[in-house]
Amino acid sequence: MVSAPLNQSWIGRDMIVTSSPDAALVGRSGLVVDETRETITMLENNREVILGKNSIEFKIGNSVTIDGKLVRQRSEDRIYRNKRSE
Repeated sequence: MVSAPLNQSWIGRDMIVTSSPDAALVGRSGLVVDETRETITMLENNREVILGKNSIEFKIGNSVTIDGKLVRQRSEDRIYRNKRSE
């Protein structure tokens, strides 16, 4: 079984930052417009905001919280990666 948002494209989906060492990032939300190996770019109030995956935990839609440190690979590698059931 494929885990919901981890193995799907995040571009075009809503995102909210749930945790970060930088308190100013917590609660920021917007539409994901790009993803690289190290960053996620989201559109927040008509401005592009680039966030480092290494320093945030976030939710895509109504999913479980995703730790950015664990998804530091290119989106095409993440989407096609097979996850073992635990």
